[in-house]
This record gives sequence, structure tokens and C-alpha cells, in this order.
Amino acid sequence: MTVLPEHERSNPYSAYGAHGSVLVMNSGSSSLKYQLVNPVGGEAIAAGTIERIGESNGVIKHRFAGNTTTREEPVADHAEALRIALSLFDDVGPKLADANVYAVGHRVVHGGSTFSRPVLVNDEVERQILDLAPLAPLHNPANVTGISVARELLPDVPHVAVFDTAFFSSLPEAASTYALEKETAQKYGVRRYGFHGTSHHYVSGKVARVLGRRLQDLNIIVLHLGNGASASAVRGGVAVDTSMGLTPLEGLVMGTRTGDIDPAVVFHLARNANMSIDELDDLFNKRSGIKGLAGENDFRALHALIEAGDEDARLALDVYLHRLRKYIGAYMAVLGRIDVIAFTAGVGENDDIVRAQVVEGLAGLGIAVDPERNAVRSKEPRVISPEWASTLVMVVPTMEELAIARLSVEIVEETDKAGRPVVFPPVPGSKRGTSEEPAEPQEPETAPEP
Repeated sequence: MTVLPEHERSNPYSAYGAHGSVLVMNSGSSSLKYQLVNPVGGEAIAAGTIERIGESNGVIKHRFAGNTTTREEPVADHAEALRIALSLFDDVGPKLADANVYAVGHRVVHGGSTFSRPVLVNDEVERQILDLAPLAPLHNPANVTGISVARELLPDVPHVAVFDTAFFSSLPEAASTYALEKETAQKYGVRRYGFHGTSHHYVSGKVARVLGRRLQDLNIIVLHLGNGASASAVRGGVAVDTSMGLTPLEGLVMGTRTGDIDPAVVFHLARNANMSIDELDDLFNKRSGIKGLAGENDFRALHALIEAGDEDARLALDVYLHRLRKYIGAYMAVLGRIDVIAFTAGVGENDDIVRAQVVEGLAGLGIAVDPERNAVRSKEPRVISPEWASTLVMVVPTMEELAIARLSVEIVEETDKAGRPVVFPPVPGSKRGTSEEPAEPQEPETAPEP
């Protein structure tokens, strides 16, 4: 399969050139990450992180023009964090007034069943995102805090919420439904939502563009392998299955998370180890996975332990690989045909050992990697399978901030083309202007590591 050179690939985003830049924000419980993105070329014009918000000593980093400005000082709250970020743009560059900021795109972890696509933010949207907090108690409240502060400090720019779960709102009911008592599931919103959606959406689209193929004609398995890890089955650009579920705990073995596990383990440990719900939550999410099995969740350290003969590390990797192969096989059955397997995120993009061992033994299914191609270190998307393989295996670096930026532009553009103003009268009881009401569910368009 020929991979088109970058200059020969059509750029569906070239029309965005007149819109300048997009400020992408990711507000965590004690952190703020931001990036000023060119939605056409895809480059990060500037980026920064503010960590340890609310603690005695915050850590502030701002990167622009090849230089990094770093300082440590207390950061009281998200409002102060955003004010610091905006002042760094003024003091260090680039000045936002000169960057022609067209929109602010906010990463939101959980859209539940309410949001099947990105949406312009108003007070009602903020409330709805906060109402979904029981589904993502560590993330959604922090996301709303960041959105609220940003809207106050940047009131003249449209703000767009882009949801990690939105790309997977297309899942068939057979894939999204758990075999749990119907009334209980509906009352408490228990279903498969999926996460890392912005990454899966971006990578599947990028595969088609790199290959010069129509996305509608491709069946793709995307393996997003970072500290958090997820798999998806994408048919014709539409997600039909994914490994994460109600929360990001389900599915693949991860850095510190169990992935799939018999739910009765909860009952067993509660009854026999007298563990509370909070203790079990901490065990499953923070003390399990690769780290729980081997004591390390950095794959470079894991490989070093294996080289030194550590049996626990070897078993940890074997469990990790076994789970990945199971999902590849399952998604082959779901899709009926696999055209491409795309590795992405930190481990997927950089660990040639994992990539080679995941597909080991699958040559009979037309799946393999070429050792020389697989060993290449590059930030470019590339094919790593041999010429004879019937399924292409690719490495496609993910760019979630770019995906959020482009989705944000699309949503604002849709509003303008529909003849509706970006800024609406205040929602009753509000003290500030707001944007449009949430869009009716449509075909999904769409990212902290969940």
C-alpha cells in the first residue's frame, strides 16, 4: 500500500486558514494544560501547564518559539491559573490579540448520553456537564471550573466543549448495553460510553488521509496505548465498539488499572478483606495493572526488568499482550474484515517491542510487522507491516489538541452558516452572555488521559 507524501495529501482543513488560532484547554482537578493551535497546519504555536493548583507551591511552564519559561509560586485556584496563563501569553508570547483566536476548545471527559457531539457552551451546557459528575466525579467538576473561569476571562470568544465520549455515541445498542437489570441501568445511566474518543476519531481519519483512501471504505482497529489504554473498532469512520465502558477502568490492561476483571472480585474483597468502596476504587484504578503486577508502569523500566530476568515483569507484559490480542480477535469478528490496525499514544507510538509482540503469531490472519520498518523512530504516520500482509499495521501519532481545535472551528462555523449569532442573550438568572443551546444529537464528530 502506497503512503502518500505529506504534500500530496489533500487537507480538508485548509478552509480554516482565515480563522487564525484556537486555544485548547484541559482543566484537571489540580492542573491546567493549554495549547494555542493552528487548525490548518496542525502545529502548536505555544503551550503550557500549570500544576499543583491550590497547593503551597505551583509549577508553571510556558513554551513558545523553542523556549520554555518555568517558575514556581502558589496558584490559589483555576481563576488565578488562567490569569497567569494569559499573562504569559502577553509577557512571553505570542500575544493572543495578535494570534486572532477564533475559539476556545475545552476538553470534557464525560458527555454521558446528553452530548453526542461537541457543543457551544452556555450556562445551561455548564450545568448539564456538572450534572454528569456522578459518571466522572474526578474530571467533570474540574472541567466545568475551567470552562466557567475561561468564559469570564475571555468573554468575547466562543467556547466549545469537546467530549471524550462523543465519538462512541454511535455504538450499536448491542455494544453499548450491559446485561444489567434494565430499570437500574436506565435510572443510573449504566452503559458503555467509551473514552479517548477524540484520539480514536483523529487517528482513524488520519489513517484514511495518509493512505489516500476514503474513510467510508476502511475497517480500522485503533489501539490507543498510553498509561491509560483503549481499543476501538471503527467501520467507515463510525465507531462500532470500544474497550472502555461506564468508566475508563474497563478493557485493556493499563499502567495502573486492572482493565477487564470479574465484578465478583469486588464482592470477594469486600467480604473477605473488609475493603471499603473507596479502598477498592483506589486498588483497581491506582495500584493495579502493569504497576500492580511488576511494580513499574513505565514500559522502559518494565523492559529493563525483563532483560534482567524479572519474572513478575515478564508476566505483567504477557498479561498486557494477551488482553490486546483478545481485543484484536474480538474486533476482527465484529468488523468482519480488518484493513488497518493503528497503534497510537505513548506506548503505541514509541514501543516497537510491544508492537511486534502484540501481532506475534497472527501471520496466518494476514497480520504482521516488518522488523526494520517497526524499528524506525519517527513522529510521522507510517506503515510498519510487510508488503505481503493483507492487513496494514500502522503507527499514527495522535494529536488530541489539534482534533479539539478543528472540531471547535467546525461547531462555530456551523453556527455561523445557520445564520445564528455565536453570542446569545443570557440564560435566565445568568449575569453574562451565553452561546447556543446544546445541539440535538447528530452523527458524532469526535480526548487527561481518562
